[in-house]
Amino acid sequence: MLVLLPPSETKRPGGDGPPLDLDALAFPSLRAQRGAVVGALVDLSRDEDAAARVLKLSAKRRHEIVDNASLRSAATMAAIDRYTGVLFDALDAATLDAPARAWVGEHVVIHSAPFGPIGALDAIPAYRLAAGTSIPGLPALRRVWAEAVTAALGERTPSFVLDLRSEAYAALGPVPAVVDSAYVRVVTEGDGGAVRALNHFNKHAKGDLVRALAMSGRGVETRRAFEDWAAETGWVIRPGLRGELQLVV
Repeated sequence: MLVLLPPSETKRPGGDGPPLDLDALAFPSLRAQRGAVVGALVDLSRDEDAAARVLKLSAKRRHEIVDNASLRSAATMAAIDRYTGVLFDALDAATLDAPARAWVGEHVVIHSAPFGPIGALDAIPAYRLAAGTSIPGLPALRRVWAEAVTAALGERTPSFVLDLRSEAYAALGPVPAVVDSAYVRVVTEGDGGAVRALNHFNKHAKGDLVRALAMSGRGVETRRAFEDWAAETGWVIRPGLRGELQLVV
């Protein structure tokens, strides 16, 4: 089983790990794409005004240009600890016990814009780059990543993929059609049974869900097994559009 998560725009600074090693990240077949994006970000950072414009940074966020300039030399930390924000605060990886954290390391993949999909325990530096950003000197990120990421996911041959990414990140690497998978939409039910999608609580629910999976330690190897686990543990999961599941909160 693989659980695909989106990254967060906000990140914890610092770290005590060694500098970024692209060869040590999960999905090594993506080495060329990672090198190209990292190189383009470092180059962009040489012109602070241009970087701020491309990355859409306010004056208060210009320090993130320094993060990008230092991508190859800055200290790192595990990706699951680097990201903050609603989803990752709900997951609260720092409070997981050792078996649950090991489960996260084995099963959880975070889809970043500069590095593509990475293992939850892969060591990364702080950075600033969103899925929809166009970097001078590079094709659109979707062109850089989509085909290569789909192939890389297929090479991992997961038995089941639970896709919790946002649509923007799912577009940077669709799950191979031959893989048993489910794209999850978080909804709430209103009067008459009508459902509507959520925003803030969407992220919180996804973090809670991954934490519950990690704490259970279960090997959920098929969509049906995931649905059974959800029913056993009190999660309301319903069929959605083709290839999708609704998480009702």
